[in-house]
Amino acid sequence: MGPTSARKDVKKVVLAYSGGLDTSVILRWLQKTYGCEVVTFTADLGQGEELEPARKKAEMFGVKEIFVEDLRETFVKDFVFPMFRANTLYEGQYLLGTSIARPLIAQRQIEIAEAVGADAVAHGATGKGNDQVRFELAYYALKPDITVIAPWREWDLTSRTRLLAFAEENQIPIAKDKRGEAPFSVDANLLHSSSEGKVLEDPAVAPEEIVFQRTISPEAAPDKPTEITMDFVSGDPVAINGVAMSPATLLTRLNELGKENGIGRLDMVENRFVGMKSRGIYETPGGTILLAAHRSMESITLDREAMHLKDSLMPRYASILYNGLWFSPERRMLQALIDASQHSVTGRVRLKLYKGNVICVGRESPNSLYDARIVTFEDDEGAYNQQDAQGFIKLNALRLRLGAQIGRKGGAL
Repeated sequence: MGPTSARKDVKKVVLAYSGGLDTSVILRWLQKTYGCEVVTFTADLGQGEELEPARKKAEMFGVKEIFVEDLRETFVKDFVFPMFRANTLYEGQYLLGTSIARPLIAQRQIEIAEAVGADAVAHGATGKGNDQVRFELAYYALKPDITVIAPWREWDLTSRTRLLAFAEENQIPIAKDKRGEAPFSVDANLLHSSSEGKVLEDPAVAPEEIVFQRTISPEAAPDKPTEITMDFVSGDPVAINGVAMSPATLLTRLNELGKENGIGRLDMVENRFVGMKSRGIYETPGGTILLAAHRSMESITLDREAMHLKDSLMPRYASILYNGLWFSPERRMLQALIDASQHSVTGRVRLKLYKGNVICVGRESPNSLYDARIVTFEDDEGAYNQQDAQGFIKLNALRLRLGAQIGRKGGAL
């Protein structure tokens, strides 16, 4: 069914609405083009913006059902923390701050659509990016018969000039800073901020300091390190410096500590799911600290083979999340394995934060597998028999020796 025929069938649509220029234009466009009732949903995921203006704008457009919800605790507890149990990095660097927010927004959109009897959902993602995929895969996984409206793939507002002209024609308020060409695009939530496009499109040119939203530069950070402790229970952080905190409160505090010490900046060229390469400037101050702390906690509590298996699966898990497949059987399967590995990941990590660096300086756990009696360089009083290593080495060398005996020295094929 094409967009034109679908328009006749849509009576009510739930729009993921930020209150900004683009989604305000989309709201009015939906009303005019589809002639349908629009329900707005605005999620507070810790983006740091006041959300009441979004409510007021929606009211101005005659929207009768307006949802503005604080989802910060749900976001961190049910999405961010499960992801960090896997030490997730996409392409070895990116902490997936944008990717992990989309399934929660999509999930609430579908829940709201079912509650208000809507037959469609809409988002403001463009036809070039990953977010359209993330939103829509989640929609279809949760409600397979839902109609999805993606205005950027339908309308003819293909330039900033046309977008602003539509806004003026329809009495949509335009902030002064929106009349000129925005220097770059920003997405933010409690885990990160990302900046891309416009002045950042040349990957050879370093970003100016104005680009950074969440961190001071490492050069401007204090000359004295900040030392903290972080407590974990079953793989999740629960306290900083001995003070118990809720998930969102804890991540907020880590963000403050990271910002003050210039931690969490990343300039990356990544491979989008849709096929192109893109350059992004990411800031994940609290997440960068959390990743280092979690890995340090695992270093003394996880069995070697369990850790190595988990690490080998992480890139696959990261791609699943990056590509928008949070609601997929393969993610659930991997999550079950990851979560099972975390039962003993409990204890305390001590960290130094210094000029962009997160340095582990201590770790302890009631479940520690580190045995000083065995590893000591001093007399181990018989805890470890060094003669056992001879047979271990010979058995592991057997296939190499057999190969060398017939001329395949040094592992030659």
